[in-house]
Parts: sequence; C-alpha cells; structure tokens
Amino acid sequence: MTEEPETASQIALLNQEFLTSWELCASPFPEAELLDRPGIATRWANIDFRFYNALCLTAELYDEETLTQSVAEGIAFMRARPYPGWMVVTQESLTDAAQNVLTGLIDSMRLASMPATGMAGDILPLKEKVIPNLRFARISDDDSVTTFAELNCLAYGFPLEAGQSVIGADIFWREHAYGFIAYEGELPVATATGIVCGTSIFLFLVATRPEAQRKGYADAVIRHALNAAYAATGIRRTSLQATDAGRPVYRRIGYLDICRYTCLWPAT
Repeated sequence: MTEEPETASQIALLNQEFLTSWELCASPFPEAELLDRPGIATRWANIDFRFYNALCLTAELYDEETLTQSVAEGIAFMRARPYPGWMVVTQESLTDAAQNVLTGLIDSMRLASMPATGMAGDILPLKEKVIPNLRFARISDDDSVTTFAELNCLAYGFPLEAGQSVIGADIFWREHAYGFIAYEGELPVATATGIVCGTSIFLFLVATRPEAQRKGYADAVIRHALNAAYAATGIRRTSLQATDAGRPVYRRIGYLDICRYTCLWPAT
C-alpha cells in the first residue's frame, strides 16, 4: 500500500517515537538488546515483563517475500529468548498482497495477534479531569514501579510475578518518564506515563485495574501525566499506540489516527 509523502513521514515519525521510548525503558537493564538492522529494530530488555521486549518492522514498504522473511526472523528471535515479547507491523507499510500474506503467516507460524492504532496530536496541555477521592502519586521508587507493573499485569492478564522484573530501572523514571499512579482512597486503580522522546511525549502503558474500569480513571491519570510532562518540557506533541479498547478514550482527549498496526507474538 503506497502512502502519500506527508502520511509516510507522519508514520515514520510516530514509529521513531515508539522506538526511542522503548530504548529508554529497556536500556537500563543489563541484558538489554538494542539493535537496528535492515527492516527490523530490536528494543528488547530481556526481562519477564512482556511489554518491555519489542521488535518493530521499520522498512517503508514490504512485499510478500520481504514481509515473510522479516516476520520469520523476528519470530525466530523471540522464540530463542527466555522472555516473552511482541512484534509491531505497520499495516500501511505492506503492499496489498503482503497484507493478505500476513494473515496466512499468523496461522502457519502459530502466532497470536492484536490490532492497534498509531495516534498523535499537538494537543498539550490538556484540561485536567477532577474525580472526587482520586489522587495521583508520581512513580519514583521500587514500590511505585511495582504498583505500575502490577496494574499492567492485572489489566492485560499477565502473571503478577512478571511485574517484579521491571524494578531496577531508576534512571528511566527519574530522567525520562513522568509516570503516575491514580489512587481511589488507598487503592491503586490506574496508571499512565509520558515519556519525553525528542520533540514528543509518548504515552506509555496506560492500565486500569479491571474492577475499576469505566469510571474515567484512565482518562484522568492520562491527562495528569501528560500535563506534568508538558509543564517540565513545553512539548505540545504527544503520540501513542492504542488498543482498540483504549482508542475511543484517546480520540476524546484529542489524538488523531495516524496508522494501523498488527502486534504479533508466538502463541505458545
């Protein structure tokens, strides 16, 4: 699928913001693998928390053959590692034939998949959302990092013990990230983080405790985290990768759709 030059540049910028953000979060870990190869970028923390281990297909255009080779290379990499991760494929970088091939690869390689949307906008600062009895605390120490990880594990169905592996990346939270936990009374209910990556704030790992969903907590903590990053930097642009469930929230905040992704990982 051939994109107009302006659209292609927007997608390239968004993907670079994703890669920069994941490099910042993965690099503090001693076994991290950070590598840019032709057509595929590795941002792999080598820890048990799946979200910190990512691959991204980076070429502007993939035909059937190059897509098959790149996906096979990425899946072989993931299966050779002791920790789970995921791969990001930009739908707009695929020819029509390659898009059809991708469906077959998911079946033949026994992959799990999830759609996502790349979104961005020059929308900061945002109007804060005030919810009675909801307070915010910045992620700044091992206890708050653990809470951040546990909320993500609960929201996405990962084992809670996987969250312990994110402890030890203090430089990320201290120098690059404006992460916050939202508390309803004393109960942590939601989290969001803005990562400063060049001239953008990348919204990172928004999660809500399952029993606390549909109460506006994610919206509130997103606004608080992004505004904190804006206040510190003056950067108005923000970007993210949205799940289908989260996309309506981001649209209401003001983000615009830029591209569509397919996220892949080995099913077993």
